[in-house]
Amino acid sequence: MTEPLLRVEGLRVEFNLARGVLRAVDGASFEVRPGEALGIVGESGSGKTMALRALVRLLPPAASVTGGTVEIDGVDVTAASEGQRRELRGRTVSMIFQEPMTALNPVMRVGEQIAETPLVRLGLSRRAARGRALELMSLVGIPDPKRRSRAYPHELSGGLRQRVMIAIALSADPKLILCDEPTTALDVTIQDQILKLLGALQRDLGVSLVFVSHDLAVIAQTCTRVAVMYAGQVVETGTVDAVFHEPRHPYTLGLLRSVPDFDSVRDRLSSIPGAPPDLALPPAGCRFHPRCPFVQDDCVGAPIPLIDLRADGTEPVSDPTGVRHLSERATRCLYHERCAEDARREPVVARA
Repeated sequence: MTEPLLRVEGLRVEFNLARGVLRAVDGASFEVRPGEALGIVGESGSGKTMALRALVRLLPPAASVTGGTVEIDGVDVTAASEGQRRELRGRTVSMIFQEPMTALNPVMRVGEQIAETPLVRLGLSRRAARGRALELMSLVGIPDPKRRSRAYPHELSGGLRQRVMIAIALSADPKLILCDEPTTALDVTIQDQILKLLGALQRDLGVSLVFVSHDLAVIAQTCTRVAVMYAGQVVETGTVDAVFHEPRHPYTLGLLRSVPDFDSVRDRLSSIPGAPPDLALPPAGCRFHPRCPFVQDDCVGAPIPLIDLRADGTEPVSDPTGVRHLSERATRCLYHERCAEDARREPVVARA
């Protein structure tokens, strides 16, 4: 195994509010290897975006990282100075935001915005930076890049604006791209085009992706591994195929059951009862237990750790090169076998 490009262990992000401390991310751990795509999925308020933004310290003023470690390409971001973090942003890691109309500068031409990073961070001349911008616009499928480069963001369609955001993210040849629901504001046709573009860029350029979404179909199309988040915690990890076909956490099972499946007939769609907890006052024990169909008495006491589901049951170890890896398959549920049995009895995703 190669050394992870991104390793996150025990990440905690807190908001100091008038009514107390709200822990938006509580002990999240995951890793991404070179050329790999990891999806982070969960309903609104689960902590996905805060976890993603914490990786590069793009947090709201009221939020702060209070624990854990983040390593990007061997650099400990949590211990790094702001200058070192600035060097990482753009050159090693970049980000595609959810809504390009609010992320792009409305008074700068899009070509200038794409050329800014090559000009400032890569030290290219203005002419070379403009040439690089046109190359990137062509790479991401923007027609007539020379003319479009002179347009302002409001003069472009939503799909073209998102392609501009992708071009900006690629402008310094990063190794890792963080995608914060980049297709949410797009119609399904343009969404499919953007997802195929990101997949092609990952395959052709060898970049790694961390893709945040609430849409399970998007994660299935884009990613090879997935981390499911609920109430600020990662509750299940594994390959997309393993997690979607045999979920080992009742929250994952509930998410999958609530998705319409056109290959099978159901009398009614399932739903997850109740609502996500208040993260300033989370429930004791398993945070999903108030909504869980498999809840038992021991789910309510002590916090539930991530349980390694590898066949040998051992803790994460080092490979022959000495690199330590987190477990490939894990869940934060004591009764995960019941979830697996339920999924085997009534499959949630049809196998190809």
